Amino acid sequence: MTRIIVFTRKNLFSIIILAPAVLYLVGFLLIILFKVVALALTRVGPQGDLFPTAYHFVELSRNPEFRHALVRTIWFTLIGTPLELVIGMAAAFLVVREFKGGGITRSLFILPLAIPAIVTAIMLYIIFDFPGGHVNDILMGRYSFFPFQVISHPVDWRGSGFFALMVSILGKVWRDMPISMLIILAGLQAITKDQHEAAKTLGANAYQTFFRITFPLLTPAMSTVLVLRSIEVWKEFIFPFILAGSYPLLATLIERAYHEWRNPNEACAIALVLLVLIIISTIFIFHVLKWLRRRLVRV
Repeated sequence: MTRIIVFTRKNLFSIIILAPAVLYLVGFLLIILFKVVALALTRVGPQGDLFPTAYHFVELSRNPEFRHALVRTIWFTLIGTPLELVIGMAAAFLVVREFKGGGITRSLFILPLAIPAIVTAIMLYIIFDFPGGHVNDILMGRYSFFPFQVISHPVDWRGSGFFALMVSILGKVWRDMPISMLIILAGLQAITKDQHEAAKTLGANAYQTFFRITFPLLTPAMSTVLVLRSIEVWKEFIFPFILAGSYPLLATLIERAYHEWRNPNEACAIALVLLVLIIISTIFIFHVLKWLRRRLVRV
């Protein structure tokens, strides 16, 4: 007891500083996580509750809707995350140099972040509507600025699993690209001109300078983008919910399990599966980028 009092007095300031963070983690993470795990491992039956049990996970593995949602979520992440990185990198390289109107250009690139995700999703819903959406009208040559008929019949974009997910990815990447761009831009601005000038003095061409100087030094920023954006893409809800409602991902299937199936236990089981996938993919990305950075620096 005496040791605790001495320790508290000695570290009182640090304890006061850390207290809000600890309370936040306990209140908004640990308690909720504990409740989700408890519900996922509980089977409610006429003879009482059974705990712990893997019943809901077994039932989900037999449910084709869950299996299809799992596959769609994996594809959604595998396509969406690299796209956010590549487009964010391209935008960062475009605005990294100082030029006339650079400030306005950077502001325009950041503009999608100012638009709420649900507004972006509804805009895409209208643009890709069937049969009279703007995209269908353009492809059928109904506008004077594009008088070429590419398709003879309107495409039901949201009626196809493939197109619905592609439109959802388009919305997600377009809206969140500025975050990737800003992180990559900070990484580019941290690379000093001396390093590029030294490479130039040694006779390195633009290709060698990029792959031996810029790219290796940019891997920490790329790692941040991939980890943060992959987590966001895994648990994306708004765009798939509005644009691909008939083809749920795991995040939207949680809502369906809770409201339509009226089964909160299975909803929590799906949430746990999603959480495990996020943890596994984050560890995988860290290891791959660590290996890549070692290889590039060695070169």
